[in-house]
Amino acid sequence: MTGTTAIRTAALVTLTTLAAACQSTGEESAAPAGATAPAPSASAVATATPAATAAPSPATAANTAAVCASVDKLIIAGSREIADDSAAASRRELTPEQVNAELKANLADLADDVRGQAARARDPEIKALITDTADRIDAGARSAAPAKWLTSTFVGIPRRLTEECRA
Repeated sequence: MTGTTAIRTAALVTLTTLAAACQSTGEESAAPAGATAPAPSASAVATATPAATAAPSPATAANTAAVCASVDKLIIAGSREIADDSAAASRRELTPEQVNAELKANLADLADDVRGQAARARDPEIKALITDTADRIDAGARSAAPAKWLTSTFVGIPRRLTEECRA
């Protein structure tokens, strides 16, 4: 199997897995696309005292839903870009090294975008989850075999986000 074929196959497997993992279970409710959570009033911030067992505030829950939805969209868009670039690599007759470099660049960009969403998260656990996700994607960008990393590690990221990224 050539390097380009392996990457194309990895991208297809990744997209299929992502499509299944990122589907809503109907149990959670997300903010509408483009909606942002209202900022809490100064008095609400001043009087709020976090409790370890307390449910997140409505503003934090809305923020978590928005951040998690944004990360899902980034992962799906990044996966589509990887698949499109893999298909284009065949037409452009890129070497396996060039294809790997392109894949690594796509993964590094995706990690940066995901890290940007972590910065938006108000819930420290969600911030840590999204930061860890970005770090994992960065590991793929640094991998000697990024196509193999896609099929072995990247495909687990959406499932983890679906299970853990919620208010």
